[in-house]
Amino acid sequence: MPVKKSYIDEDGEVSELDEAFFREAKPTSEFPELVELLTRHGKWGRPPLPPEARKKRVTLHLDPDVLDRLKADGKGWQTRANAALRKALGL
Repeated sequence: MPVKKSYIDEDGEVSELDEAFFREAKPTSEFPELVELLTRHGKWGRPPLPPEARKKRVTLHLDPDVLDRLKADGKGWQTRANAALRKALGL
């Protein structure tokens, strides 16, 4: 039996999926238990957090230069802003 190629390198990074990967891929219909588990809450992804652990939506006015700096690194700026606030507040 041939050894399957690993798509995860020694650093835990996933390499680009190639033709061989897609030739051997199976449809989700072959894994009904997994589909049921992933869609148990009516959508794909993680189950909802309890209300006390959920993030709160707020409106916040920021100086343009602060917002520009937060967005400078691209996607995820809101998560980085939250982390910066947590650090500044000692949380």
